[in-house]
Amino acid sequence: MRKSRPKKRALLPDPRFKDEMVTRFINNMMYSGKKSTAFDIFYDSMTNLEKKATEAGVSPLDYWKKALENVTPQVEVKSRRVGGATFQVPTEIPADRKLTVSMKNVILFARKRAGKSMADKLSAEIIAAYNNEGGAYKKKEDTHKMAEANKAFSHFRF
Repeated sequence: MRKSRPKKRALLPDPRFKDEMVTRFINNMMYSGKKSTAFDIFYDSMTNLEKKATEAGVSPLDYWKKALENVTPQVEVKSRRVGGATFQVPTEIPADRKLTVSMKNVILFARKRAGKSMADKLSAEIIAAYNNEGGAYKKKEDTHKMAEANKAFSHFRF
């Protein structure tokens, strides 16, 4: 669209937890429009998390939300061309994009993990993220380090 941004579509809450954030996560995880498969994977990983979550004294959904919060980056670097040089300019991420980036990182690193089923891999990545470790957490730390290293170029902000 040339003139304006399209309106955000309202998401329906998921059937089990009645949470829109879960639906958003499942939409990110889905392949080829197979939403019911994505729901099954997510709910299976939540049942896998129940034991760990009860040990921590929280519900599996709160455990998952805390894990996402732990891997949510605050800043990112964007390439900006000034003259002939390209600078990595650190910029603050909008709230909506923060959530998207954290969800996609958890899903990406869960897929890369070794394991039998996607539900097992996803629950393992969520547990790692909750404990401030794992691939998604490392990605957040690397992003922050990159932004810190390029802080000198922050005056080139868009």
